[in-house]
Amino acid sequence: MARKKSKTSRSTPRRSAEPRSAAPRGDYQLVIVESPAKAKTIEKYLGPGFVVKASIGHIRDLPSRAPKGSKQPVPGVDIDHDFAPTYEIDPDKMKTVAELRRLAKGAHDIWFATDLDREGEAIAWHLTQVLDVDPARAKRVTFDAITKSEVQRAFQSPREINMPRVEAQQARRIVDRIVGYQVSPILWKKVAGGLSAGRVQSVATRIVVEREQEIRDFTPAESWEITGALSFEPAKAAALHAEWTAFMARRDDRGRPPLVRDRMAWLTDHKALSCDLIEVGGRPVKIEADKHSTADLAVDAKAAAAAAGLLDVTDDRVTDPEGKGRGRNIVRLTGRPDPAARYTVESIDVTRTRSRPYPPFITSTLQQAASSRLGMSTDRTMRIAQQLYEGIDLPDEGRVGLITYMRTDSTNLSREAIEMARGYLEKRHGATYVPDKPRVYTSSNESAQEAHEAIRPTDAFREPNGIAAALSDEQFKLYRLIWESFVACQSTDAEWDSTSVRIRRSDRDTGAVFKAHGRVLRFDGFYKISGTPRDDGDQVLPNFEKGAVLAPFDIEPRQKFQAPPPRYTEATLVKKMEEEGIGRPSTYASIINVIENRGYVVQQDRRFHATAIGEAVTGFLKRGFQDQFIEIGYTREIERELDQVAQGSKPWTEMLHEFHDELSPKLEHALQEPHEKAKADPSPYACPQCGRQLEFRLGNKGEFLSCSGYNEKMPDPEALAKAAAKPAPKKGGKARKPAKIKEVPVCTFAMPVDRQRRPLLPEQIDLLSPAGVPMVKRTGRFGDFLVEDKPRPPKPKGRKAAEAPAEPLPFILNLDKKGNIKFPSPPPLVTDIACPRCGDVMNLRDGKRGPWLGCRAFPKCRGREAFGKLADTKRAELEKQLAAHMAKQTRLSLTRRDGMTPVPEGTPLGNLTIDGGVAELQPFPG
Repeated sequence: MARKKSKTSRSTPRRSAEPRSAAPRGDYQLVIVESPAKAKTIEKYLGPGFVVKASIGHIRDLPSRAPKGSKQPVPGVDIDHDFAPTYEIDPDKMKTVAELRRLAKGAHDIWFATDLDREGEAIAWHLTQVLDVDPARAKRVTFDAITKSEVQRAFQSPREINMPRVEAQQARRIVDRIVGYQVSPILWKKVAGGLSAGRVQSVATRIVVEREQEIRDFTPAESWEITGALSFEPAKAAALHAEWTAFMARRDDRGRPPLVRDRMAWLTDHKALSCDLIEVGGRPVKIEADKHSTADLAVDAKAAAAAAGLLDVTDDRVTDPEGKGRGRNIVRLTGRPDPAARYTVESIDVTRTRSRPYPPFITSTLQQAASSRLGMSTDRTMRIAQQLYEGIDLPDEGRVGLITYMRTDSTNLSREAIEMARGYLEKRHGATYVPDKPRVYTSSNESAQEAHEAIRPTDAFREPNGIAAALSDEQFKLYRLIWESFVACQSTDAEWDSTSVRIRRSDRDTGAVFKAHGRVLRFDGFYKISGTPRDDGDQVLPNFEKGAVLAPFDIEPRQKFQAPPPRYTEATLVKKMEEEGIGRPSTYASIINVIENRGYVVQQDRRFHATAIGEAVTGFLKRGFQDQFIEIGYTREIERELDQVAQGSKPWTEMLHEFHDELSPKLEHALQEPHEKAKADPSPYACPQCGRQLEFRLGNKGEFLSCSGYNEKMPDPEALAKAAAKPAPKKGGKARKPAKIKEVPVCTFAMPVDRQRRPLLPEQIDLLSPAGVPMVKRTGRFGDFLVEDKPRPPKPKGRKAAEAPAEPLPFILNLDKKGNIKFPSPPPLVTDIACPRCGDVMNLRDGKRGPWLGCRAFPKCRGREAFGKLADTKRAELEKQLAAHMAKQTRLSLTRRDGMTPVPEGTPLGNLTIDGGVAELQPFPG
């Protein structure tokens, strides 16, 4: 069945229009929201006189293609006429729009209760356009929380559509459309096909790429620290040395030594403490050198360790081939503690410190906390938060919205919310956990909309454990995180006793002084709600007095190198974007999804690594669009201007004209930039086939090694041989024109590389075909697939080709969208039913939704027949035949290369991939 064309309308936000008749036309009122879940919750609070329906998100958008005959460079945007947009109804929303129009005709009133952000405002405006409602007379209602009181309060004071906010959303959409449709084609020409540019995604990619470059260019500084483990029972020091050495030699199942908190616990149990050497001979211990220094710090470290009481100090030196600068020289100092060494406590300082609770969550901080504490992606966090906002069915309460709106950049809390939290704290934990004055949090973000609230539970008395049975595991964890953050933010400070101890060597006058730190929680305050943090560096010090004598049982000099800047996690990338003013709360998750899906970045161990494609795209955009959308400051300024449009202080068309006037000349400039794939970076390796120098080049999937001989051309040897084999013309005959011999590359050697540009051997697939032939991965026009790794004989040509028997096709396995292996479908049952389109017979297959009929001539003919519409007797007959046919089919059985381990359908390809490892190539001379 042909798909209906979507309706298109030229539409600029209008502030007033001829109103629809206000005369009563029905006995119900129509309320339109965005999601069915939200509709279900609101309907419960409004009662029988209301019909609540969902638009299921946006119903209209700019068309993906310009109409036939149109010369619009940006589909749906008439740049020459003040960027007038043309919208079309989403084909998938035709039924929804038809249903809303039908209900609107009979409704007494129409209420627009879409979300309270700009996207929600725009959806409400688009609904007024398709339902023919004047935006100035529309009944627009918004609420931070979907609770009975909030919903009823909103319906008591409706407002009109906020047109500046609609215009801001429209301007953002058009700016993003302009960048996407005018810059992306340049990337296809200059970098690789299938890439995209975006006003925000390109800047987010740049942030990750530049961090990657910082790490690559980083050269560490060197420093040394000397730590000691001292016992308050000197007589046991020798025995403790052996026990401590054995304890530190332990490794867990991941090969890691004891964690810091385990070491602190061991020391506490053995009446000992950990400390740092801070002075020797009256001078501070500062053993460090920057990356440019050539000083041998191990000499100073050895002297300081000896002064602290380490005997027979030796050094073991090795070279790290992967290290840079000072990081190439690894030194390990070892010795034994002097059994006669003694230390005396010189001073004990105890100070009372306070810890304040954090502000309640906004979108970015919720995403950061969920990522670091729950391991949730930003996208998953927002999906679960949306469920909690729209409503959950609770026993004895029905459907209830559990949290306020989750897309906000404001830490503001309503007076009622603050009083609710304080009331909960006093009732559950007593007045000591309630501060004298309510805590008020203000946002440091200038564009934060203080009219919105922070993310909080709708009822502080609805404790997470009390509703756990009604929530999924993820819903419970996220709700608990939000609930604890909100209640804790109104509680009192936590109080600590921080102890600092100076311990001086007393058996010899070397001037060695150690310093120990400890911290003890004296009043938990807001930690009563959020839980006391586990600080691995804290140790609980035993009771002792000034003058106490200790003996060292371990003294360890440790070489340290400055760490490079850390790679971004989802949490820290969101934080960076927020700090730089890039994007908005509603866009953080989608931005991260886009740059991952485009292959510009990949996550390893939950940290972002820039890919070669990401680096190439960023480099090209920085050269071609300098001082434009690729710049962080420029993108921040665009966000500020969009805020001005939303506030009504700047016309949206003026903002778009300024943006486009600055972008247009850059488009021409970018087209003059050289092609990224044409660039070749010389490598240190020689080609194993011809000895020429290998080069780093960029392909569609990233960097690879290619022989420099690929650029050199020579006559095709096969074509030369053919030309030589042709008989000479007969005597006196017409001389033939010399055949044009095509040219081919001198050498076609190529090899993959890893992110460190090391050559890689080919990956192997741990899988055998039914014939016992190893499988290999190949890439075709439809993506990756697996095929038997066996040479195919050359195809015969001419008369021999017609006489030669057909070669059996190699066994092939396709992969599904998730990269899992998919077994071939069994052959269909050929029926006697004629195709309604071409008259050929139909094939019967057993699909996921039951048997179905398709033309045997597919794909030339795409005729289908509904199996359910066949006569009962015919259907029963075919079902019986299909069952017998399927029973005859041999069930496919595959194994790994050992020939024994079975490989079931759906196995992820990653589980079968054997890393080829780093290849050893000869260096290129010179």
